Amino acid sequence: MERGIIIKSTGSRYRVLHGEGIVTECIIKGKFRTKDLKTTNPVAVGDNVEFEFDTTAGTGIITDVLDRRNYILRKSSNLSKQSQIIAANIDSVFLMITIIMPETPVEFIDRFLVTAEAYRIPACIIINKTDLYGKAEFNRMKELMDMYVEIGYECFPLSLKENAGLDALRQRMKNKTSLLSGNSGVGKSSLLNILNPALKLKTGDISEYHKQGKHITTFPEMHSMPFGGYVIDTPGIRGFGVVDMERNEIYHFFPEIFRISHNCRFYNCLHLDEPGCAVRKAVEEGEINPLRYRSYINILEDENSKYR
Repeated sequence: MERGIIIKSTGSRYRVLHGEGIVTECIIKGKFRTKDLKTTNPVAVGDNVEFEFDTTAGTGIITDVLDRRNYILRKSSNLSKQSQIIAANIDSVFLMITIIMPETPVEFIDRFLVTAEAYRIPACIIINKTDLYGKAEFNRMKELMDMYVEIGYECFPLSLKENAGLDALRQRMKNKTSLLSGNSGVGKSSLLNILNPALKLKTGDISEYHKQGKHITTFPEMHSMPFGGYVIDTPGIRGFGVVDMERNEIYHFFPEIFRISHNCRFYNCLHLDEPGCAVRKAVEEGEINPLRYRSYINILEDENSKYR
């Protein structure tokens, strides 16, 4: 029996890293399911697994997934009752966004951050393409950074074209397992090519008509970094559905709303129209950013289906 870590998953076949940098193609043994999780994929990138090695074929059969330290899910795009494990055993998640070309909606950012909070994984925001920004875009970037830094999220403004801001990011990722996510077209593959030039990942152009990127990465994959650690690349996601949350606990995953909620008159306040709501008062007084409160309401009501 061998032990290794899943570095790529294609849904039915898995690449397992083990020993001194050996990679073995593996499959799952029979009907393999992880405990208590209704997911489309029982094994995910970042999982530590046990497998039986077939010396004749040079392949392996995964027999067990070891306990996960954590994991992060998204709703499956075609099976709404199930979810997909994006990755497991992560130190930090990095959401890559852009102010233009394409513009990343605040609701999308907040749904990602809420999911990271729910699974207790530290989240950071990378703001790419600063070389394209004019005065209006820089002002918008500053507003977003001020908002998220005040809440407690680290932000990394980047220009891959000008190699600006990369040292701080490398330092933050050093010797860690990081997950990199974001909409198509924000520059994830380009960033990985700069962090590890040996990768030579394919990059795409922005669609002029839709101002959106085209999907380049098809399956999650873990890449080793020359400065130590790993970065998990994920397919570009157009929306992010939150999962495994009760309606009355969603506000727990907005740190600034949760902090102030202790002052509400009712302990089960949903911060909608209840009397004595300290959260709505804080929004009116500018203590909580109205954009964040709007994101909270959208998730609570789950009306904004385009972010799913």
